[in-house]
Amino acid sequence: MAVPLSPVLASAAAAQDGGWQKEITEWRAQHALELQKPDGWLALAGLEWLEPGDNSFGSAKDNKIHLPSSGRAHLGVLRLEGDTVTLNPPAGGFPAGFLIDGKPVQAQTLHTDPDHDKNNPRLTIGTLNMYVIHRGERFALRIKDAKSAAVTGFRGLKWYPPNPAYRVTAQWIPYSPQKTFTIATLIGTSYPAQVPGWAEFTLNGKAYRLDPILEDPAVAKLFFVLRDTTSASTTYGACRFLYTGFPDHGLEKPGELVLDFNRLENPPCAYTPYATCPLPPPQNRLPIPLPVGEQRYHE
Repeated sequence: MAVPLSPVLASAAAAQDGGWQKEITEWRAQHALELQKPDGWLALAGLEWLEPGDNSFGSAKDNKIHLPSSGRAHLGVLRLEGDTVTLNPPAGGFPAGFLIDGKPVQAQTLHTDPDHDKNNPRLTIGTLNMYVIHRGERFALRIKDAKSAAVTGFRGLKWYPPNPAYRVTAQWIPYSPQKTFTIATLIGTSYPAQVPGWAEFTLNGKAYRLDPILEDPAVAKLFFVLRDTTSASTTYGACRFLYTGFPDHGLEKPGELVLDFNRLENPPCAYTPYATCPLPPPQNRLPIPLPVGEQRYHE
């Protein structure tokens, strides 16, 4: 099992690492920019659950789903039948400038991947960016507004000072075969997640382990959802996220993996009540503080 360097040695090693602290500073700045993008998490302005049958949406009061006042009065109708969501025009037809994946909107069935939204069609008009999400047995319209109050009122993020003592080398132990865990979410749903192995590391002489999620086998990225004891005071209460690359020998062989807890970031739910975030599995709830990374946003 790999043992982290002492704080003194770690600081010296980081200083020789070609600018580790500069990398952390640049990463933090980029993270803030991502949040402020027109379709970033700060733009999230609504999450409206669909009911069976027709769900009209627009800014007018007679719609079932009300969009920000900057939107058109009547944009369309989302019809939910079983596991199928169809986009249909309102009584007056689709308004000009209403696009789906960059093309003029037409009546059509909308593709929705369960619990993953990357490939779901984007509906855009003006400053609004919307798409239908699928969570458990429920469907909802997620609404983003590039001029939301959270975007226009953004005043920066809060961080702990970088600390190289929390940049550790962990041992990677693959599951053979890979496992599937059920991940619970803040909205009470759950979904199956592929877990290829676990990372085992030490802090202050004690061993701990974390299980990551493999969201997309085609992308060399691991996704850790975890919580530590700072969640009771200075960090977001539900969890924080940590993304890493793959271990040095791949997912299927034992190897090493760098866990830089200075890159712990808040989940979308820390910024907006309209997100649907995963919760850490029991084995990822650490009984120790990790006083590094991002702190609470609203305090």
